[in-house]
Amino acid sequence: MLLTILAEGAEASALGLTATGWVAVGVLIVFAIMLWTKVPKIIAEILDKQIAEIKHNLDEAANLRKEAEALKAEYEAKTAGAQAEIEALMFSAEKEAATLVEQAQADTKALIARRKKMAEEKIGAAERSAIAAVRAKAASAATKAAEDLIAARHDAAADKALVDKAIGDIGKTLN
Repeated sequence: MLLTILAEGAEASALGLTATGWVAVGVLIVFAIMLWTKVPKIIAEILDKQIAEIKHNLDEAANLRKEAEALKAEYEAKTAGAQAEIEALMFSAEKEAATLVEQAQADTKALIARRKKMAEEKIGAAERSAIAAVRAKAASAATKAAEDLIAARHDAAADKALVDKAIGDIGKTLN
């Protein structure tokens, strides 16, 4: 008979339940055991912990983002301040360079004037020295020429007359 039932396509059953029924009963038993051992509560606690951890991570990420934005703003302000300081330094350096160029030009003009004056003074001193040397040579030449003329034109008798006259004149000037 069993063969005939199987042959006819009937399903086998035990305690009035077919294989599908027994699967359903098994699933219900598993769910009942899970409920009795509070598995959903454990799963909910695990999920709540994960949710709390994710929320904590999100809060920490938000805080880090705020800190990063604050640092970014601070560095942008510092960069802007540094740029303004660079521009101020460039302006003062250009101004100082212009002042130094003007001072150098003035110093150069003064140096040229001093050197020109010194050169003129040296030229004047050289001229005076040359004039004094020419005068000395002229005086020396005149003296030599006078000596030669006197020696040529005066003899001992003329010298004696001059000496006598000079002695006579001394007597007159003393009295």
